[in-house]
Amino acid sequence: MKPATALVSEIVQGLTPLDALERQHIDETLTWLAATDDIFRRIKPAAPSPHLVSYVVLVDPAGRALYLGHHRKSNLELPMGGHVEPGEHPLEAARREATEEIGIAADFSVAGERPLMLTVTTTVGADPHVDVSLWYAVRCDRSREYPLAPAEFTSARWWDLDPYGLPQSDPHLPRFIRKLDSTLPPVTR
Repeated sequence: MKPATALVSEIVQGLTPLDALERQHIDETLTWLAATDDIFRRIKPAAPSPHLVSYVVLVDPAGRALYLGHHRKSNLELPMGGHVEPGEHPLEAARREATEEIGIAADFSVAGERPLMLTVTTTVGADPHVDVSLWYAVRCDRSREYPLAPAEFTSARWWDLDPYGLPQSDPHLPRFIRKLDSTLPPVTR
């Protein structure tokens, strides 16, 4: 196993699963990582499949909200993020994507510098493929709008941290919200 793949395997092994589905995704990912070092996208849009992605989920913990962008290719409301470059640490990919797509320096103080969640998902659109996604929570402020990269997104808005009131999005977003909620201080009313 090459060092970059071993690093990703170590990150994945360090995750505490939310539920049986995340446990399954972790196990599938560890099996995939043990079988190949070809884990980074080499040819756009989808080769190899699967490949590694870092999601950057903008979260306002005090405002109990997350920021999603209307993604051009998928026609879904999604967190920002993108493909991890060959040899790149997934955390560095999350930092890079925050700068490229949102124009911010990522603040990982919501849940730390380790990904909060891992998912394995077949994408939608013209070139479906499998993304192995590490979800990083980035602290932001609900009172601000964040301009997103116009090549990737048409618009964006804040959504309440309510897994039942979300738009069409990544199928795992409600699960991410449940896991995020388990790390946030209790809501005081």
